[in-house]
Amino acid sequence: MLHSRLLPFHRSLLAGFTVVAALALTAGCKPKPKAAPPAAPADVVLAPVIQRDEPIRAEWVASVDGLVNASIRAQVSGYMLKQVYQDGTEVKKGDVLFEIDRRPFEAALVQVQANYDQAELTRQRQSQLNTENAVSAQERDAAINAAAAAKGALDQAKLNLEFTRIVSPIDGLAGIASAQIGDLVGPSTGVLTTVSTLDPIKVYFSISEQTYLDFNKPQADGPKFPEELVFDLVMADGTVYPHPGKFFAADRQIDPGTGTLRLAGVVPNPRRLLRPGQYARVRATIRTEHNALLVPQRAVNELQGSYQVAVVGADNIAHLRNVKVGDRSGQLWIIRDGLHPGDQVVVDGIQKVKEGASVHPVTPAKAE
Repeated sequence: MLHSRLLPFHRSLLAGFTVVAALALTAGCKPKPKAAPPAAPADVVLAPVIQRDEPIRAEWVASVDGLVNASIRAQVSGYMLKQVYQDGTEVKKGDVLFEIDRRPFEAALVQVQANYDQAELTRQRQSQLNTENAVSAQERDAAINAAAAAKGALDQAKLNLEFTRIVSPIDGLAGIASAQIGDLVGPSTGVLTTVSTLDPIKVYFSISEQTYLDFNKPQADGPKFPEELVFDLVMADGTVYPHPGKFFAADRQIDPGTGTLRLAGVVPNPRRLLRPGQYARVRATIRTEHNALLVPQRAVNELQGSYQVAVVGADNIAHLRNVKVGDRSGQLWIIRDGLHPGDQVVVDGIQKVKEGASVHPVTPAKAE
């Protein structure tokens, strides 16, 4: 009886085992997933390492100023009656720029002239009387001194009258006047205008002390610095001024506040395009790197102070190579160590490149 009750249970259990085994067998027979296909080689643009003699240029911010700047001031006090020159025009040395009312000075000159004439007559008379022993040597000397003082006063009065005509001490371009007709002007008034020599014109720029020392290291060739320095002037709009400049003077000392040395150059300015107060950039070739190896700057990847490029061989396999860089020259970078002439380096797509990976060189148009 008990056996008959357990028989259906055993049959049910056996059927369950059979199902599980079948499921396990079915699962074990499923095909394994296929491996992903290898990634396609990255598209990159290559450029050859160039070897050539490369001029090394440097740039500095420069300010433009007149070769000579004459500040025009009044030497005597009086009312300005006339501005003779026209603002912003060329003047010559000796040209009258302003006229001050002469009448007070003419009147003073008449009085001083009379005093001098009287003192000179007294001197002559006392000198004659002294030769006749009619007056003492002391009286004669007093008359001589009085006449000399009167002569000095007369000369000063003549000079003051001359100063009422304010003239230019140089040839140059006169600026806009700061005083008006009718103004009371004098030595304390300040600058009435400025006359500047503009052809040639002067430019000032400052170089660091380290640059100054680098320039003065012995070189096999290249200009002697700074006396043989020739430079281009780059204007505010990026254009290069058509006339090159040359070294004019160096300051006597390094500025202790900035650690820089101030230099001055002169530039031809026949059309008066350059004006005092302009800013520009001085660009000069300071030396030549012979047989320099050059690559585009975008081919060099900087990583925490070290530099790396991707070199691609004939098998289109990329290798990351550490390099030692030198100066930059325009859009190129001089490589001092780590590359050889003719090596092909990645210039576009370098972020896709891994060590030992295959790459697909393409033209720049396809890389875009």
